[in-house]
Amino acid sequence: MYRYTRIDQQMVDERVAQFRDQVARWKAGDLSDDELRPLRLQNGLYVQRHAPMLRVAIPYGLLASYQLRALADIAKTWDRGYGHFSTRQNIQFNWMQIEQVPDVLAALAQVQMHAIQTSGNCVRNITSDPLAGVAPDEIVDPRPYCELLRQWSTFHPEFSFLPRKFKIAFNASPTEDRCATAMHDLAFYLRRDADGEVVADVLAGGGMGRTPVVGSIVRHALGWRHLLTYSEALLRVYNRYGRRDNLFKSRIKILVRSLGVSEFARQVDEEFAFLENGPGTVTNAELARIASCFARKPYQELAPRPPVLQEQLAASPGFARWHERNVRAHRVDGYAAVTLSLKRAGWAPGDADAATMLALADLADRYSFGEVRVTHEQNIVLADVAQHDLFELWTAARAPGLASANIGLLTDIVCCPGGDFCALANAKSIPIAEAVLERFDDRDYLHDLGAISLNISGCINSCGHHHVGNIGILGVDKQGAEFYQITLGGAVGPDPASTSVGTVIGPAFAAAQVPTVIATILDVYVALRNPQERFVETLARVGLTPFKSAVYPVAHPVGELEHV
Repeated sequence: MYRYTRIDQQMVDERVAQFRDQVARWKAGDLSDDELRPLRLQNGLYVQRHAPMLRVAIPYGLLASYQLRALADIAKTWDRGYGHFSTRQNIQFNWMQIEQVPDVLAALAQVQMHAIQTSGNCVRNITSDPLAGVAPDEIVDPRPYCELLRQWSTFHPEFSFLPRKFKIAFNASPTEDRCATAMHDLAFYLRRDADGEVVADVLAGGGMGRTPVVGSIVRHALGWRHLLTYSEALLRVYNRYGRRDNLFKSRIKILVRSLGVSEFARQVDEEFAFLENGPGTVTNAELARIASCFARKPYQELAPRPPVLQEQLAASPGFARWHERNVRAHRVDGYAAVTLSLKRAGWAPGDADAATMLALADLADRYSFGEVRVTHEQNIVLADVAQHDLFELWTAARAPGLASANIGLLTDIVCCPGGDFCALANAKSIPIAEAVLERFDDRDYLHDLGAISLNISGCINSCGHHHVGNIGILGVDKQGAEFYQITLGGAVGPDPASTSVGTVIGPAFAAAQVPTVIATILDVYVALRNPQERFVETLARVGLTPFKSAVYPVAHPVGELEHV
């Protein structure tokens, strides 16, 4: 993973000192709350419903074990003992005190971490595939290109005050999208051209929120050398013409829609003509410098599938089930990528206490070269596990509750913090996730259902990405009461054409009704599916009507459905 240079470290240390001085002036009364607000936002510090929340950047989801231990120490020392891994591969601490945040940022800087540009109208944390560098279906390792964009965008003076927040993602798999690429403001699908050169199909204008939009390709086969200059051209067009008069129409997706994809692309190309082959063009030497940080691990020469693994799978049904759901193929013979689930009873999806973080760090040191990856689905990946160690890892992961065999199943819920913490939320989302987890705890039933994604957001800002869940749940406010709107048919595919936004099925439901509504939807699926047919495939074949008829047996006004 990328290691700071002297210049990197100096920049982060100076930002810590700067914010320490700003907080001191605020405490002394020399800065008002309003004057401090943009300064704290530049350092990832929000004021939430109950306390300030600090969002810490985890670039493209990659963490060293010593960094994870530092996060555990921060949770114990300055928070309430836990953190929340988000859908954008960050971690959030929900109970910070503003006066102590400079000390937290200093502790982060000591392990080459920060909270810079995790909030505000700037380029946010750049996300990517948690299996980057190890996935067999990967065309090229996207991490060096992520790091290239991260360094370029951090402290970029021209793009520190955009019309709205700006999110970038990279995907390099032609068969699967593991970071919701098409739902980003700017995204790059990396591939190789006929000559073997790395190029990118560039997407713009995707996004969740009030107006969910699947992004559109605005440039095909952009050479990797031009990633920075083309991004600069695109951001200049957005910065110039994006709306600042209306918060709800300020995202780039609105600009792309209003201009039309072709006209937007034309304007970007026009701007790009001034930058192409200029000083911002990436050199071989610069890419090599960054790529050297992601060198091949010291893998051993191992058998592709050791006999001991076969014996363990045959002897332990529990291990076999976990292996089926949580273990992925690796591009190096004898290794596997393992997902450890952060979805467990009694915890909000994505939450990890200090003890869990320390356990994860220990597992990473023992089994995966001291490295972990945070996933878009709020789980943790150990990307380089020797197959002969899988059974031992599974056994060790059970004690801290990290061995649930539910990856990709209904209870692998994606969920935002919701009304329990967020001041923007209309409704609580964590209790809904807990109710669903409790209702559907039959492992045999879950495995029979197969792959189904369930995403929950506490408000229209869609931090839980409910729009692209096969089943989506959105908290809404109905005359001061919390209700939940259900969408069906969202999906994330390997390209924009195979990514879809879910459709609202009808009136919202009270919180107590949601688990029964989900059960009814699943009953319809089981009754109508063909053999080996996934939920989204059945839904595409039969349409929404059978599901709506089962959930709404009689027409009811919005918010008045008493029984399902």
